[in-house]
Amino acid sequence: MRKTLLFNIKLFIFIALASGVLTGCDNVNTEGILEIKGKVLDEDKKTGIPRKNVIVQGLVSSKNNNKLVPIEAGQFSTDSSGSFRYSLRKIKGVKHYNFCFVGDSDYLFTTNELNLFDIERNANFLFFFLSRLADLTVQLNRKSKTPVCDTLCLSWESDGVYFWFLCPYSVNNFGTNKSFGPASDMGLTWIGGNVNSTVNTKVFADRRTKLSWELYRNGKRQVFTDTITCKRDFANIVYFTY
Repeated sequence: MRKTLLFNIKLFIFIALASGVLTGCDNVNTEGILEIKGKVLDEDKKTGIPRKNVIVQGLVSSKNNNKLVPIEAGQFSTDSSGSFRYSLRKIKGVKHYNFCFVGDSDYLFTTNELNLFDIERNANFLFFFLSRLADLTVQLNRKSKTPVCDTLCLSWESDGVYFWFLCPYSVNNFGTNKSFGPASDMGLTWIGGNVNSTVNTKVFADRRTKLSWELYRNGKRQVFTDTITCKRDFANIVYFTY
């Protein structure tokens, strides 16, 4: 089993993927039905994830560039215990399938790629594991009054995934003489004097999350880091005062 995470920043990206990019089975040739069953589980708790929506894609070779193109093969949902039973229509000539798990506030959009041999061999015992998300709040407070203007950059990564590719975030930024926006290399950036901000996001629960602050003041650069483990169903808050 080869597991690949796809980190969609907005829900509409997934909706577009499901409705516009994929082609339904009615437009492709199929070759029989494969009965599959299994369970979608929380990676840490090993408990079933109920009512999880799943889209199955067949990976078809493109005639133009020989790359594999996803074609929709079907959809199903888990029951209240996280279990599923599904009649998969096999696409003619397809040897690899994606199982795409719809993202929500608890789990990221995730794709698992399986080859047809493994699906047929484990048709009655297909298990998929998803990593749970946890809330994270970062509070910034600039107490120093001098200099009038400096620059602060914030970035983080969770379980090795950089925040641009992880989860949506929101910023409540209060202050004077400030500018806020993404910087390609430095992360989220504030420029100005009195910055009092709160950043809300989600990271992987029970995994290491590393936060980095870079302060540019009077022509000098200072770097501050902190490594935490955010707990699920808990208000995880980090404070940075400068």
